[in-house]
Amino acid sequence: MAFGNSSGEDGMMSEINVTPLVDVMLVLLVVFIITAPLLAPQALKLNLPKTESVVHDDRLQKVSLAIDAHGIVTLQSAHLTDAALADMLKSRAADPQFQLQIEADEAVNYGRVAQVMAIAQKAGVGKLSFLTVAGK
Repeated sequence: MAFGNSSGEDGMMSEINVTPLVDVMLVLLVVFIITAPLLAPQALKLNLPKTESVVHDDRLQKVSLAIDAHGIVTLQSAHLTDAALADMLKSRAADPQFQLQIEADEAVNYGRVAQVMAIAQKAGVGKLSFLTVAGK
């Protein structure tokens, strides 16, 4: 369908056909929407060890800390308050061979485990691990 002037002259059309331009721009927009998340750097860079190559270092001084279902922290059969735990960890964390192992009951609130981890971090504990029971 050609648009012409009313005089009926067969000349060149001076209007730009925008439909192909819109089509190309929409295709480019879809391509950029799909590829943009792939180009963004990952927020968390995790370097997780494989389970087959877990290394047990016998030189570490391991201290097991238990958190029961009620959130009570126990170290060697003695209940500790958060302040006593912080003091104990500050005195032991200076040793580079010190490792804190946390055994948390599966019914304990995750927030309580996070509090104990924050206490350990503030005390300067550099090596922290979680102990679990092997499943079936």
